[in-house]
Amino acid sequence: MNPADEIVTIVDEHNNVIGSAPRREMRAKKLPHRSTYIFVFNSQGELFVQKRTMTKDIYPGYYDPCTGGVVLHGESYELSATRELEEEVGIRDVPLTWHFNVYFEDDGCRVWGSVFSCVYDGDMVLQAEEVESGEFLPIETILQRVHFAPYTPDSVMVLRRYLDLHPQGCSAPQSQ
Repeated sequence: MNPADEIVTIVDEHNNVIGSAPRREMRAKKLPHRSTYIFVFNSQGELFVQKRTMTKDIYPGYYDPCTGGVVLHGESYELSATRELEEEVGIRDVPLTWHFNVYFEDDGCRVWGSVFSCVYDGDMVLQAEEVESGEFLPIETILQRVHFAPYTPDSVMVLRRYLDLHPQGCSAPQSQ
């Protein structure tokens, strides 16, 4: 299925589900929707940063410190996070830790996100349609790079909120 045709969950300003719409309509009308944000840490506490492909419908070519994506119609945040983790980077059967929900808005989108994390040291299989490349980086390096490289603004905001709550960085259960 073409990603633009995926049916996504549409919500109101309080994150209550009010319907669904094709992704292309959600983007065109800037409808508030749900998304997942998953921090993938390795056991050294480094965070996986992916470079988005140029074909992404929002923030093409940007670096993203989160794996994740829109919540499809009928999905819970948890199911969406599990699906996105497997689709984008090939990670499955890894426990996810839920952290918080957050709202983000800019000129291109309005989104209610649910934030998760995991620890993973295995092989990754990057989804060629969505992820151009990726690497694990120290959080300090990521926070420096956001000042001179294009990083997805929603994920950067989510990362800063996460670090306010977890100044030590990774707080997910150790797993592989």
